[in-house]
Amino acid sequence: MPLELVTVPCLSDNYAFLVHDGASGETAVVDVPEAGPVMAALAERNWHLTQILLTHHHGDHVAGVAALREATGARVAGAAADAYRLPPLDLALAEGDRVRIGSEDGTVLEVPGHTVGHIAFHFADSGLAFTGDSLMAMGCGRLFEGTPRMMWQSLRKLSALPADTLICSGHEYTQANARFACTLEPENPVLIFRVGSIAAARKEGRPTVPSQLSDEIATNPFLRAGEAALKAAVGMADAEDAEVFAEIRRRKDNF
Repeated sequence: MPLELVTVPCLSDNYAFLVHDGASGETAVVDVPEAGPVMAALAERNWHLTQILLTHHHGDHVAGVAALREATGARVAGAAADAYRLPPLDLALAEGDRVRIGSEDGTVLEVPGHTVGHIAFHFADSGLAFTGDSLMAMGCGRLFEGTPRMMWQSLRKLSALPADTLICSGHEYTQANARFACTLEPENPVLIFRVGSIAAARKEGRPTVPSQLSDEIATNPFLRAGEAALKAAVGMADAEDAEVFAEIRRRKDNF
């Protein structure tokens, strides 16, 4: 039985994710921008939290960890490389390590760029990838610490996951990201359709996260930096993929 996923809005535009195994009753949360909404979502479902999984150290992803850990006794797992600036870890993780929720193992992927210690969690059997602020819906995180080439390699790693994987990213930035994407590929029919779907979801107050990886591959300009059409659109037809990515990131930073 696949893991059950609940998207929990936090702060003004963040998301935490509850992941529940019905057979064992185990429940994990990925990132904790604030404890209150997570506690409310747990109580509503009568779930007991057993694990807290962290993608990176930024305050809007970890600020609620201490309160949630005190309230639930859940163990905390995060990147070994970032242990010095994360909340105290019960489990320090690196590339290829496993985390288990019920009977399903998830794989840790190191995806530096937004931060140098950023990790993601891929639960293949349930088709879920928790990508924090690395790969985001219609976008990617700013390069606060890593290089463009580093982030491009991370995005390539994530884009190689099965196309039907649900990308569970950390923010509701999708509509703004889509507006930027349209400046690069205004005639991309898949992008035009997705922009309409995003607008409809937001008008109804529905999250646009998680998103399907296949949709990101077709419309997310940061994943499309290696595509001939996107290279032509930014006037870099003969450039290396990582150089094109760097130019797209530069434009987005100034958008």
